[in-house]
Amino acid sequence: MSGVNQTAKNYLPAAGQDWLLPLYDPVVKLIGIDRLRNALLTGAAIQPGHRILDMGCGTGTLVTLIKRRCPDVEVIGLDPDPKALARAARKASRANVAVQLDQGFSNELPYPNSFFDRVLSSFMFHHVEPGQKAATLREIRRTLKPGGELHLLDFGGSTVEPKGFLVRLLHSHHRLKDNFGDRILVFMAQAGFANSQEVFHRHTFFGQTAYYRAITPTD
Repeated sequence: MSGVNQTAKNYLPAAGQDWLLPLYDPVVKLIGIDRLRNALLTGAAIQPGHRILDMGCGTGTLVTLIKRRCPDVEVIGLDPDPKALARAARKASRANVAVQLDQGFSNELPYPNSFFDRVLSSFMFHHVEPGQKAATLREIRRTLKPGGELHLLDFGGSTVEPKGFLVRLLHSHHRLKDNFGDRILVFMAQAGFANSQEVFHRHTFFGQTAYYRAITPTD
């Protein structure tokens, strides 16, 4: 598939194609995704001392924002794309914040059990192959502490299929299809999360987006 890089595994770059990566941040800002990320961060209710994972951190906008707003937390960003991670490192350096950036894959998280207080994911889940989405959520569940929370923002919602020209242009249907209807909530329940819910959905130029929250059981 064009635009999919080869490392130990395949992955889809942040903008869908490698050549679009330099345009990713300005386009995201233009279409209002930063406002949705602000809502995600507010909903996560991060507290001092928390350890946070930004899964699929891409070019580092969210990890940098978390650390600037919450300087007394430990922030880790994970992404399989070394080019995106290099941009993330430069962004964090310009913002004068210290974050940890790791290269890795969401279905095999390189962290111990019960390690994080929060896992945040912003427009990453639709990049995961359909056969790996359930495994990704199981890994998140494994690495979250009891009572820890997953906050996930992506294309999706209660409609049965993706709508919007640009979202279909940049991302193939087979990656998007499990983001719509109740599939994400089903995956969360199957992974062992409690109180999974769609907090809200919004219509954007790129298509419908949704914000999900799930909590790990405490017993």
